[in-house]
Amino acid sequence: MVSELFPVTMAGARTSRRGTVLVGPIDLTLEGRGTCVVIGPNGSGKTSFLRLLHGAARLTGGSITWACPMQEARRQQAFVFQRPVMLRRTVEQNLIYPLVIHGTSRLDARARAREWAEKVALDRMLDRQASILSGGEQQKLALARALISDPRLVFLDEPCSSLDGRATREIEDILQSAKARGTRLIMSTHDMGQARRLADQVVFLLRGKVHDQGDAPEFFDGPSTSQARAFLKGDIVE
Repeated sequence: MVSELFPVTMAGARTSRRGTVLVGPIDLTLEGRGTCVVIGPNGSGKTSFLRLLHGAARLTGGSITWACPMQEARRQQAFVFQRPVMLRRTVEQNLIYPLVIHGTSRLDARARAREWAEKVALDRMLDRQASILSGGEQQKLALARALISDPRLVFLDEPCSSLDGRATREIEDILQSAKARGTRLIMSTHDMGQARRLADQVVFLLRGKVHDQGDAPEFFDGPSTSQARAFLKGDIVE
């Protein structure tokens, strides 16, 4: 039986590198529903925030507490990077990889790989080397590879930052389908249109700290801090 993953609570959590605090201290509790979109100016700590929650950045102060043991929480997560990381293998082999390392038979893994390739419109490219795909195709492959193991939570760092409108729409459709299946999404974006389309909750970061947060409709209608209001207006916020 899979243990409950949420809520996750950050209490004075921070991460530092070479004596410089990248994010924190942060006090925040996130529940296990919908899509949480993390926004803020460039350099506000969005990537470090995601990496800290995921465990890819070292916790150098405070605590992060999941509703289940940390090791189990990590097994229920996946991370999609801003620039997709492709294995030097075919599309099919990229999709098979996370299943096989978790004990799925190769026969079942191939069947699921083909199913997911069709979901993200890569079914005609199964034998193609992942490294020669377009940027949008690589991002769709990275998403499918993250979702194929049915994680409870997926982190996404600016997943559409370098994509055109059509590719962005395709990625958003995949994310909305994942959310409808019950996958919790925590993602960063610089695109306020995308944030409004996808967010159920919003976390606004500034200088590595949470300056505002709340349910998306209330946040976009009337953020509680002057910095968040200025950011939404398109002003420069430092």
